[in-house]
Amino acid sequence: MTDNRNSDAAWNYHNVTKHSYTSIRTNAHFMDWNNQPLPFKIYPTLEPMRLPGEVRQSGVAALSAIAERVSVQTNASPDLKAVAQLLYLSAGITRRRKYSGGEIYFRAAACTGALYEVELYLVCGELGGLEAGVYHFGPAEFGLRKLRAGDYRGALVEATGGEAAIAHAPLTIICTCTYWRNAWKYQARTYRHFGWDNGTLLANLLAVATALGLPAKVVCGFVDANVNRLLDVNTEREVAFSLVAVGHADGLPPPPPAEISPLSLETVPLSQREVDYPLMREIHAASSLDSKEEVEEWRGHTPMTDVPPPAGPVVQLTPLSDAEMPRDPIEQVIQRRGSTRKFARSPITLTQLSTMLDRTTRGVPADFLDPPGAQLNDLYLIVHAVDGLSPGAYVFHRSRGALDCLKQGNFRADAGYLGLQQELPADAAIDIFFLADLRPILQRFGNRGYRAVQLEAGILGGKLYLAAYAQHLGATGLTFFDDDVTRFFSPHAEGKSAIFLVAVGHSAKHKT
Repeated sequence: MTDNRNSDAAWNYHNVTKHSYTSIRTNAHFMDWNNQPLPFKIYPTLEPMRLPGEVRQSGVAALSAIAERVSVQTNASPDLKAVAQLLYLSAGITRRRKYSGGEIYFRAAACTGALYEVELYLVCGELGGLEAGVYHFGPAEFGLRKLRAGDYRGALVEATGGEAAIAHAPLTIICTCTYWRNAWKYQARTYRHFGWDNGTLLANLLAVATALGLPAKVVCGFVDANVNRLLDVNTEREVAFSLVAVGHADGLPPPPPAEISPLSLETVPLSQREVDYPLMREIHAASSLDSKEEVEEWRGHTPMTDVPPPAGPVVQLTPLSDAEMPRDPIEQVIQRRGSTRKFARSPITLTQLSTMLDRTTRGVPADFLDPPGAQLNDLYLIVHAVDGLSPGAYVFHRSRGALDCLKQGNFRADAGYLGLQQELPADAAIDIFFLADLRPILQRFGNRGYRAVQLEAGILGGKLYLAAYAQHLGATGLTFFDDDVTRFFSPHAEGKSAIFLVAVGHSAKHKT
């Protein structure tokens, strides 16, 4: 039995994995390039079924797709072409780059270190062109491998305590995370990256689902052992992290089989050897749920923690209206998106910033965000170069659509330091930090709240990426010195924890 309600495990993991000036310099870790993990999970005994390769143009603007959602009651079911679209634009390979040691395969969603530890599995009933079954998605060959034949959606209904979105979904996409693939570089801090990297992928997936007219909902409340058993993953190496219900049908799936037998399928080892970081498995076990009753109690009732009212004048944001915004469709924006490697020190406009914040924070459909529109993370900004906005530190008041200036000044050097002494946050036009008060979150959700807050930050960060690229800007996600970030934004941010960081500006290469 796990003890999700005892949040000591989350606090311990969070504190032990903090970055500081000292911890970075005393860490003897190095990347063993001869032992770099494979970027793909491969089932050598299963033949892939190739997916349709053509990317259909929905005509839906990216800035609409990230901000809107299809009503959960809308009857809609994806066919094989829609499934291919969802998979390609969330986890597919969009570009390749050769270098002296080999080739890097860049995918549709941003991922820390381009290591892509998130795997996708499908559990579906009969869809147009796709038989009912459990499948693994292989990005390398852009295909599906069938792990189980038949309709196993009932097993997910049972595992999620009867979650309505799962019960009525023709398709559920399960996101798993692989410990070693990311820990090769980031060590035990990788469990935070699970949320970030799964989240940026989900930002794409949710936007594409909206563009295709499909309702979609992120579900984090499930009995972990049941979902892992259905996929037959080795939980010492790979674990289910989130589910996404896609589509809606009035009927319910058949009940699950009395027993789900192991598959014992061979997979290709990721590396010659793997280094174990027990902290990750410990926090995952401590945040696992064991029963239907525990899942039902965990879900919903988000603690409402809005930022304090502004103490002085605020800057009202000026986002573009629907009629004014760029019409670049979501498919094009995803395909041209990258992670900016160098920013030009040139300003963006207040309207561009306003539009990004407005479109990114209109709510995420997730079972831990109730009522709709609730949000766990607060957005703090260091503004360097925004026309019409004084440089300084700000906090975003979502309910007011305004920025509250905490202190004015040129903080480029501070931003560079906070972002692990990198040039990117110092050169960007703005740096957006996600901070959260973990106390009410862990009190309400237990250790699993730590998964949720990281995942939400990743989704919001992924939306920021898309909102930036939709306006022909660049963006990149970064890590940080945890406590120094909180201190910089204090006293306003006192007691909060740094969760994620996204830098935005004009790419110096002008390839956005």
